[in-house]
Amino acid sequence: MKVKFITKFFFTLIGALAGYAYFRMWGCDGSCAITSSPVNSSVYGAVMGFLLSQVFEKEKTKEKADSKK
Repeated sequence: MKVKFITKFFFTLIGALAGYAYFRMWGCDGSCAITSSPVNSSVYGAVMGFLLSQVFEKEKTKEKADSKK
């Protein structure tokens, strides 16, 4: 349980940092919805990082059901 939390936390943190870095390097000055402010870019990156962490999470319910058969 603790490992899953740490993994999700780091993916979310890395996503937020990547979103902020994207804003600093390529962000626009007001016409773009996501990259016009560092907060929007960071939140979007954090959400994408969290969703990416879900891809690497193993599905335990299916493994438990298969082992009981």
